[in-house]
Amino acid sequence: MIIIKTPQQIKLIAEAGKIVTACHRELRKIIHPGITTMQIDRFADDFIQSHGAQAAQKGYRGYPFATCASVNDEICHGFPTNIPLREGDIVTIDMVVNLNGWMADSAWSYPVGQISEQALKLLRVTKECLYIGIEKAIAGNRLGYLSHAIQTHAEAHGFAVVREFTGHGIGHDMHEDPQVLHFGHPSKGIRLREGMVFTIEPMINIGSYELTIDHNGWTARTADGSLSAQYEHTIAITKNGPLVLTEQD
Repeated sequence: MIIIKTPQQIKLIAEAGKIVTACHRELRKIIHPGITTMQIDRFADDFIQSHGAQAAQKGYRGYPFATCASVNDEICHGFPTNIPLREGDIVTIDMVVNLNGWMADSAWSYPVGQISEQALKLLRVTKECLYIGIEKAIAGNRLGYLSHAIQTHAEAHGFAVVREFTGHGIGHDMHEDPQVLHFGHPSKGIRLREGMVFTIEPMINIGSYELTIDHNGWTARTADGSLSAQYEHTIAITKNGPLVLTEQD
């Protein structure tokens, strides 16, 4: 069941989104060769708590960390580790903030030092996919319209869209309806309505969209070892168009 949010509830989700946004802005400053994803995780956890909120992922279905930290071929749900990041890596930090019972979610891919031209292109196209999807998230459009636009843009650049993981509704719960695919036919899916709040979070691979899951039961990585990137925003559908609740710029 899709839970339609009131304007006041959207404002409360936006307040959680401000903390997510502020934390990502700070992460830009500290992600560099030599830092570990465990250090990043601790920084994010402390930052979120210092703003009177909680890291919603911590303890969710037994997940032990405040963030997901996915490096290079890891698509999503990467466990933070004590392995230093190296020059040329890319790392995606995904976090969900719970502020007074309302949640906002955003993932961002970061270059570590100087990265290859291919990796730069992957980050650019993946971010473009996110914003192309947001542009199509207009009341009356079908979800498939934005899903198809994302897939078309990624594949036009020779990249593949991950199928197994999707965007999702969010509010009091981290995962609500609807499920937001990043591929598909433009005429498929529900029609968007004012008051819907959900994430758009395309995960784009340089190689195949196929994946494997690590023995920890969480971390997804590309089956062919190619790089993967992800950008994610929480958005609300309003009468004036999509409203990004986790915008960093």
